[in-house]
Amino acid sequence: MLDWINIISAWAVPMMIAFIPLYAFMKKVPVYESFVDGAKDGFSTAIGIIPHLVGMMVAISVFRASGALEFFTGWMGPLLKLLHVPPEVMPLGILRPLTGTGSLAFTTDLIKTYGPDSMIGRIASTVQGSTDTTLYVLTVYFGAIGIRNGRYALKVGLFSDAVGFVAAIAVCLLIFG
Repeated sequence: MLDWINIISAWAVPMMIAFIPLYAFMKKVPVYESFVDGAKDGFSTAIGIIPHLVGMMVAISVFRASGALEFFTGWMGPLLKLLHVPPEVMPLGILRPLTGTGSLAFTTDLIKTYGPDSMIGRIASTVQGSTDTTLYVLTVYFGAIGIRNGRYALKVGLFSDAVGFVAAIAVCLLIFG
């Protein structure tokens, strides 16, 4: 069974890349022209979101450089120890909704420090896969299409990140603890 899954996963993307242009060609869609038009639209979208990305990166840098991240994790440390949660993973719960690259770098550092099979490494990996970069997504996508009021999306996104963080920890402690 595992061999079939490996074969399917190895061929899935190349087959889709081959199938989509062939299907479009059979439907008489001008494939190359459509691709170029899409690339032009993508370029203008990328130019439009640069100010939003710069603003988000500055906010993240200020949050980390000000010591707010360390203050919050230090404040939560005793409660986390009481719940048998390694306090080392708390910054990941804060960083993950903010930045994908920053949280991935933090996860990589945790895995290098404690090992991939440690409880901290397993929780960090599970959190990384169970949560999303909510503020980044809202900034980039809402900024790209001009949505100015995303408060409900922000609330739901941050709530789902919190649930994903807690669930990742609970599952890891249940299975590996």
